[in-house]
Amino acid sequence: MCSTPAPAGRHWDGSPRITRRPRPLQVASTSPSRLLRAGQSGRCRQCGNRIDLYQRADQQPIALHPAELSTAHVPEPCRWHLSGGIAYPHGDGSTWCRIPHAVICPRRTPTCRTGTHIETLRRQLAVRTRRLIDAGAFAATPPTASQPAEDTGNPARPIVHMLLCRYLAEHAIEHIRCVAQTHHRHRCTHPVLAPTGPAGTWKLLPTGPGRGQLALPDVLMAVYDLSSLPYSEQLRWRSQRCPAHAATPSAADLALAGWQTFDPLLHASHIHTRLPARPFRNQ
Repeated sequence: MCSTPAPAGRHWDGSPRITRRPRPLQVASTSPSRLLRAGQSGRCRQCGNRIDLYQRADQQPIALHPAELSTAHVPEPCRWHLSGGIAYPHGDGSTWCRIPHAVICPRRTPTCRTGTHIETLRRQLAVRTRRLIDAGAFAATPPTASQPAEDTGNPARPIVHMLLCRYLAEHAIEHIRCVAQTHHRHRCTHPVLAPTGPAGTWKLLPTGPGRGQLALPDVLMAVYDLSSLPYSEQLRWRSQRCPAHAATPSAADLALAGWQTFDPLLHASHIHTRLPARPFRNQ
């Protein structure tokens, strides 16, 4: 007796074989956030637990716990809700809310008073962190020593002046990477600094207090100034896109832009009083 092979497209028992084609992710043109949902997940560098990254209304990132919690168990100052991909403080009137990961991270001090339910969740995350460490799947990042202000090399986290504001970069200027998604659904590997395009200039500018900040002694600090570039180029830097993806606004983002609004008090360790002795461009 010879066995009859199953026809193509069916299992051995004759049932149809269902093949699901991957559906490309898209971002609605009316969405206030250009970040794809696939690029909003990550892991806490201190405890290794999963987090969801979102933009706040002030365009600053915030890490939220992936699961929703009952508002009855979350203190009111720690309640957040999502609308159009943007995180807003306090609840939206529903019985569920999101909570910042910093509140329940087992390796951080809670930023507000927590109850029994939140403390139980913190202990569960602490057990998960210990399991990740024992399995070798996670190693806590030790605190990096800040570079001295007199260092003459390129700053690891430079201060950038663009669009009439100052920002603290996440990486060195030449290492700032495009956040857009490529056709292969991966993050773009091109730098934001165009190899042949216009570049900024290193200058010594006064720290100067920002709006609502305390006055500090007038100290000159090294700033990568982009104010002389065209407005479109400054927008490209602020959105953290390479020249190719700046010309294709329909491409979504796979990561949040790494800019932080510069504060002379909070970011004093990143202030350099000398210009880089080895500039990376023809400056």
